[in-house]
Amino acid sequence: MTSSNTAYLDLQQLSLAYETPEGLKTVVNQLDLQVDKGHIGCLLGASGCGKTTVLRAIAGFEPLRQGHIYLNGQLLSSPEHTIVPEKRQVGMMFQDYALFPHLSIEKNIGFGLRKWDKHKRQERIEDMLQLVGLEDLAKRYPHELSGGQQQRVALARALAPEPSLLLLDEPFSNLDVDTRERLAFEVREILQKTGLTAILVTHNQAEAFAIADRIGVMKDGQIVQWDTAYGLHHHPVNDFVADFIRREALLSQRAQAFARGEAA
Repeated sequence: MTSSNTAYLDLQQLSLAYETPEGLKTVVNQLDLQVDKGHIGCLLGASGCGKTTVLRAIAGFEPLRQGHIYLNGQLLSSPEHTIVPEKRQVGMMFQDYALFPHLSIEKNIGFGLRKWDKHKRQERIEDMLQLVGLEDLAKRYPHELSGGQQQRVALARALAPEPSLLLLDEPFSNLDVDTRERLAFEVREILQKTGLTAILVTHNQAEAFAIADRIGVMKDGQIVQWDTAYGLHHHPVNDFVADFIRREALLSQRAQAFARGEAA
């Protein structure tokens, strides 16, 4: 079964729910989302709004109660059909880096390439090191790197197997404000160089605005507005979006001032 939509990533009427002692709890409710090839989308919202659940469903970790997920026209998930995560050609980048502490940087990056020809694998590792600007640190170990450098290794490892889609789950939340802001722009530049399609999940508006081409502000398992950063800021569709964008901008300003020692 293929999608009739021309979008590269196509989520149609997604509903996801969990069993609780009180009964079935709906987390995502008939959500639609389309991302074009080579574009970076973002799901932005407070904790509990359903954004990470959507990401996990795309990765194949959550079963659908309703709806369909297509990637490049291929059906990945429906209530009756699912492709297992390891066969989806979807890469993931996590907030805790998830690097192997006992492996060097180059071996971390090459971990997903173990079935590749040895020469091709080494060539790909070197390309990834150069892409993220860490070619001089190949022999070092994760504990010898800064948080920002570790996250770039995590990005290189996610990109190395040439995934069709990259999912980024709160990738900068463990970093300080200055590093987070700088790395967000670096990640966007790297993704643009590769032409990879990506979905970012974050509660941080500054990250969303720095990285994404389109941003979906989420509330109660639904996307309230799917728009550019400019559109969200200047043309919010309702009071919720307007208040959310204003509040997040104020929190970001306060965090930056605190990092500079200008606020208590």
